[in-house]
Amino acid sequence: MKAIIYSGIGLLMLFSIACNKNLDQTPMGSISSADLNTPEGVEQMINAAYSFCGQNHFNKQMGLPYEEGSVRAGEAYKGGSGTNDNAERNLWETFVFMQPTTTGDLDNLWWVHYVAVGRIHDALRRAKDLDESVYPLKNERIAELRFLRAHIYFYMKVCFKFFPYIDEDTPEEEYDKVSNDALSDQELWNKLIDDLRYAVSILPITQEEVGRPTKFAAEAYLAKVLLFAAYEQDATNNVTSVNRDKLTEVADLCKDIIDNSGKSLYNDFAKNFLSAYENGQESIWAIQYSANDDNSPTGRLNAWLIYPVNSEYGCCGFLQPSENLMNSYKTVNGVPDFEHYNSGDVLNNKAAFTSHTIDPRLMHTVCVPEMPWKYDPNFIMQKSWARTPEVYGYSMSQKMIVLPTDPSFRKTNPFMGSGLNWDVLRLDEIILMRAEALIQLGDQAKLDEALLLINQIRTRAAGSTGMLKFSDGTPTGNFSVQPYQPGVNCPVWNQEFAFKALRWERLLEFATEGKRFFDLVRWGIASEEMNTYFNTERTRKSYLKDAKFTKNRDEYFPVPQQQINYVKGLYKQNPGW
Repeated sequence: MKAIIYSGIGLLMLFSIACNKNLDQTPMGSISSADLNTPEGVEQMINAAYSFCGQNHFNKQMGLPYEEGSVRAGEAYKGGSGTNDNAERNLWETFVFMQPTTTGDLDNLWWVHYVAVGRIHDALRRAKDLDESVYPLKNERIAELRFLRAHIYFYMKVCFKFFPYIDEDTPEEEYDKVSNDALSDQELWNKLIDDLRYAVSILPITQEEVGRPTKFAAEAYLAKVLLFAAYEQDATNNVTSVNRDKLTEVADLCKDIIDNSGKSLYNDFAKNFLSAYENGQESIWAIQYSANDDNSPTGRLNAWLIYPVNSEYGCCGFLQPSENLMNSYKTVNGVPDFEHYNSGDVLNNKAAFTSHTIDPRLMHTVCVPEMPWKYDPNFIMQKSWARTPEVYGYSMSQKMIVLPTDPSFRKTNPFMGSGLNWDVLRLDEIILMRAEALIQLGDQAKLDEALLLINQIRTRAAGSTGMLKFSDGTPTGNFSVQPYQPGVNCPVWNQEFAFKALRWERLLEFATEGKRFFDLVRWGIASEEMNTYFNTERTRKSYLKDAKFTKNRDEYFPVPQQQINYVKGLYKQNPGW
């Protein structure tokens, strides 16, 4: 929940409604732009930039990229009242009927990122104009703002690949003259890398106010951007090579965080998704949400649309985990059932959870009828909670949900949400990023260390069963997770199998957190994975009967036609659209 008091202040202030014949007089309750060119004013503008990073209006989403990164990856169905509810998101999910002209929500997604960047640049310009003698925090705050800019542009990069790169030195009257193909794919990545290198060099090791990035947060984001940039793509989105120098830097950055940040894994995976533990030992940088703040009695809430339709909540039933995802948690001899996970029974009901051996992370991610809701053994999910089971089934998401009794929960009719933070970067991801870099670098010593890192995550998963119990104390599933033991419960630990295990581990660890689709694209396997998913899932969910991923097109969204029209055709459309 709230740590920094995020003010919504911007250049548009509340004007007095009183009549005043002197039109040159400053209206009561307003503030001029010049009045903000003080240390106090700049701090307010920086707070406004932070605030917008968690903007989460249901159709102008900024934080929580679960539709872009999870629904489009087959981790979850869109959900809601049917395919016509937020209908454009159904096009995102099924791909085949998406067009650049049918992109109202996508246009909002593009627009809202530039609103965020605009706040960052306004604060950057003001901070740079102040002398350090009157604003001792100048360089540190500039580093924070450049970190935030890299965060915003990262999502523009993974969603659209190319976008007009605007910085604080771009004159406002030139915004519509900046093309989206002025920089190459790698040149755009380098802009983000430059911002994050600067942040690493300036930011302190610790921050008094949680929510502000530290040096280690900047290192973590730098490692993430370098990892994405390492998978080099051609003009039609094919991965053509993997840059070893970038991978080496990723591995080194992650090692520094693991060894020196003071962060550690929680003993129970559940604690990453409970408000009582947020900003804790595993979180490296999180978007701060709040149930209350100084500007709004309902605070800044997240996850508006994914609660079930019962009396305790009320709306709206989006982000329903897919049967494919649930089956991914099946285990054989304590490791994933790579070859046969999606055949036989589906892990979509209480009986299946006890008849199959499963990874307990399933229960931290998904709930189905007759199972305890969000770790409360006396609050049992009912079939009636699912909004449109005839279309999407009965599964519901758990990670971003809080109990209705949680102090961070608020209703804001007709929606609801909570002050539960969104962890952008956690230590578990840093561990798996280092493992991935080591696997791709490929020598046996690195592969052996990667095995230890992946097994560290699996060992934590195996121990994350303490909250997964019915009211009589019996476990909610037949849990079986073991470390990989080459030659015992898995094949020889070579580069091919290690990379397969790494990809699977990311799925199990981060399901429904908005990461999967972007992973598939950077690995160059999105077409193969998505069409395999559709081939099976369309037999379970009829609304997917026409779904199809088109290689060399669907790796990225189209540039919204509204944006192309705005700049009179200056922007180049993405391949295939």
